[in-house]
Amino acid sequence: MNIGDTLPPLEIPVSRTLIVAGAIASRDYQDVHHDVVHAREKGSPDIFMNILTTNGLVGRYITDHLGPRAVLRKVAIRLGAPNYPGDTMTLTGTVTALDGNTAEIRVVGANGIGHHVTGTVTVTLDTAVSGPDTAPSGPDTLGTPEATA
Repeated sequence: MNIGDTLPPLEIPVSRTLIVAGAIASRDYQDVHHDVVHAREKGSPDIFMNILTTNGLVGRYITDHLGPRAVLRKVAIRLGAPNYPGDTMTLTGTVTALDGNTAEIRVVGANGIGHHVTGTVTVTLDTAVSGPDTAPSGPDTLGTPEATA
């Protein structure tokens, strides 16, 4: 990983189910996240995604790309344009700083009306964690044909 590297984009379809499930999972029972009538009464054209769901999706974006060794140290985001049902949010990321095994990644999540989320994620690649991308290989490794024969 180098400064200036970009992560591949991740497209997330924004469905009513995602919005409502994210609100419930994060214990955010504000009616604007699940009741279209109340959302409209409060000036919104529809229900919209809460910040906690967005925060989780940003974290998922980083850890899905960097793998099981990625440890989120800081997620600092700001919301902009709401995520409404039927839209798609596309997350993109750019490495902006490196310090040893710690990286800062600038993240933007855009939808059809603008930037839904902008911010930075600080992530450390934990060298003590072993996962599929760090497993040793060879004839004495469990799971290889030689070890299971």
